[in-house]
Amino acid sequence: MATGSDVRRHELAEFLRSRRERIAPERVGLVRGPRRRTPGLRREEAAHLSSVGVTWYTWLEQARDIQVSGQVPDALTRAPLLLLDVSERAHLFALAGSPDPAPPALCPSVTPAVRAVPERLGPIPACVRNSRYDILAYNATYGRLFGDMDGPRAQDRNCVWPAFTDPRFRAAVVDLPATLAVMAAKFRAAMAGHLTEPAWNALPARPEGRRRSSGRCGRATRCSGRTPKAKHLRNAHVGLLHVEHTTLRLGPTAGPRLVSYVPLDGESAQRLEQLEALAGARDRVVVEA
Repeated sequence: MATGSDVRRHELAEFLRSRRERIAPERVGLVRGPRRRTPGLRREEAAHLSSVGVTWYTWLEQARDIQVSGQVPDALTRAPLLLLDVSERAHLFALAGSPDPAPPALCPSVTPAVRAVPERLGPIPACVRNSRYDILAYNATYGRLFGDMDGPRAQDRNCVWPAFTDPRFRAAVVDLPATLAVMAAKFRAAMAGHLTEPAWNALPARPEGRRRSSGRCGRATRCSGRTPKAKHLRNAHVGLLHVEHTTLRLGPTAGPRLVSYVPLDGESAQRLEQLEALAGARDRVVVEA
């Protein structure tokens, strides 16, 4: 039975072969001789143009069981012969089983269409956030679920440091230790791919986090696991809520995701409707004032 690595190797071989055969020699400055039978480029030509050894490139197209470092797919994607777009580059690194040393930058903003999604969910608290736990968009109910989301500046709307430092946020989470442990573990795992980015390094280094909860955060990072789906939240306005935490990715792994808290019983559903009405009433007062 073929293993996952076997399938990836053969998919990688087919991917490289198809890209090599679609490039005409004239397109990369080569002369098409009268005896050329190979559609597109020859293997040695593809290897030369991508600065990869001929033997190594041949083994890749033969699906040999070899260890591929990140330098090889990076050289292939930088070569003009493959003409890969962003999605194809990501696909190549996934097939090679190697992390991308220079992943394309992801836009931190969201489109108006994506921003409208949590707004359309009505009383169900929902937000769009990225892997750094930055809140990119949210609806009125989510804005009052853990405190006052409208209070902080846009660049300060993040779930990590309030979870360790904000009394209102912490009071809303009934099973706080488990939630902090999972959140910290996921953040540390996501941060592994952004170690040189100032925005990521600035978050755990914030004075609030170091002063109030560095010990708790350090212990939490040793724990990993999945976020419990069923949660109990204690909202300051409407009381106890029994909800299911759901996450839907809206793009690549490191891209934005839609997070929602769906009520698990009728009483929680009614209380979320009350919370939405309270949030709407407050917003109207603020606008009229």
